[in-house]
Amino acid sequence: MSKSRKSNGWLVISFAILFLTIAYMIVNPPTNQELLPRKIDPKVMKTIEQSTETEPASGAERYIGNPDAIAAGKAEYDAHCAACHLSDARGAIGPNLRKRLKFGSTPEKIYESIALGRPAGMPAFGKKLNDEKISKIIAFIESLR
Repeated sequence: MSKSRKSNGWLVISFAILFLTIAYMIVNPPTNQELLPRKIDPKVMKTIEQSTETEPASGAERYIGNPDAIAAGKAEYDAHCAACHLSDARGAIGPNLRKRLKFGSTPEKIYESIALGRPAGMPAFGKKLNDEKISKIIAFIESLR
């Protein structure tokens, strides 16, 4: 009979834990931030939009289709971008660059992403890479599409 009481004891404890978990979830429901992927803060997005409005156009189009610029862009891409986007630009930590991008897929928007960075992951390379190097990286990315 003592074995039966031990079995009932674990059953009671299990139900008590289940009951307390449900009660906790009712009293402290999870918020959307806990359930959904992190969203971009509207204040940060507004700051990015304002800062890009004052930035001069990159002129990245001048290298698109130029084989020498594409080769130079690949070298820069491999040195600075491949760690997150892989050498074939199909994405790993960073997104797949061969597809439509969240912040825009035009050369101007790609330039902004590289130079200024993006919230939640993409660092700014504007101080490390000059306009010409960024433009050549864009030429390489465009050659993959």
